[in-house]
Amino acid sequence: MNSSINDHQSLAMLRRLSVVAFWLCVSTVYGQPPGGADRANAFVQSLSASQRSSVLLPFYGLAPHEWSFYPSSLVFHDGVAVKDLDSIQKFYLYDFMKGYLSTAGYDRTRAIMDLEYVLKELQPESLNRIPENYYIAFYGTPHQDSIWGWTFQGHHVVLNYTIVKDKVAFTPFFFGSNPAEIKEGPSQGYRVIAAEEDIAYSLLNSFASEQRDMAIFHDHPFIEIVTFTSTQVAALPEVGIPVSKMNGVQKNLLTLLLTAYLSSMPDDLASARLQQLQSEDFESVRFGWAGSVQRGQPHYYRIQGKSFLVEFDNTQNNANHIHEVWRDFDGDFGRDLLMEHYQQEHRH
Repeated sequence: MNSSINDHQSLAMLRRLSVVAFWLCVSTVYGQPPGGADRANAFVQSLSASQRSSVLLPFYGLAPHEWSFYPSSLVFHDGVAVKDLDSIQKFYLYDFMKGYLSTAGYDRTRAIMDLEYVLKELQPESLNRIPENYYIAFYGTPHQDSIWGWTFQGHHVVLNYTIVKDKVAFTPFFFGSNPAEIKEGPSQGYRVIAAEEDIAYSLLNSFASEQRDMAIFHDHPFIEIVTFTSTQVAALPEVGIPVSKMNGVQKNLLTLLLTAYLSSMPDDLASARLQQLQSEDFESVRFGWAGSVQRGQPHYYRIQGKSFLVEFDNTQNNANHIHEVWRDFDGDFGRDLLMEHYQQEHRH
């Protein structure tokens, strides 16, 4: 099989991610971004009394936390919608969010939100195409409480953060893109989510025939991410090719693929998570593919390790509609940080 990357754009993208991966490995701090709670408080203080009562909610603790990537008109979300904020409040909201996302992650979030304008033009009669219909909510009180969290939810963007004494958990996080690629107009060819698809194809195309037979575990893709919006997930059946069966180039490609997902997070958080998964028997991590191997055709893949699961699908709308998610089996919604904290408090 062809082990080279022929697409010049993909090659340039891989080089950029190689630099990102290097810097992720340099940073080892695992904590809250500087001034994160202060920025959150500044946003909260900009709200009216009625808005504040909707935004500030009790901390949920270890209880399962509901989430959804559907258009907000179809589900109930805690908090207030961006569309209902004035320009000053939006400024404080986005300033706060910039602290908990990398520049790339923030730009991606805003770009996905802006796709609602594209969908509104494509589907003018749809009641679900409401730009800025994304909800922000806080659980606990930032700046005041040592344990608190926040969510940002709407169509194709779900962010969940839990802060436990300046340590931060950031899963599950979900991004989607419809259309995955704009097919016409002034923005023709634009793709909000590209690296996660391009690197996966590069990895798949690098496999020898025996490796590809291991990697492809089903001829037909799943029509949706398997874990969907479950509040808690466990490991799925072991499918695909393990890292132990990959050569050095392929292992680097898989690392770049994981880095592409984590690059939406600040460097310190991404670095800590990458180092953790590389230290927990990385050789047993599996990459599994389902569906067509041809670009533009429906496909799905997953990456699963001891503590995490990544799912990606591009099956809807003639394979022009992407969903992707990162789940941590013990760390979603900060459960591992909270358990550690509660155990320490109990000992005291």
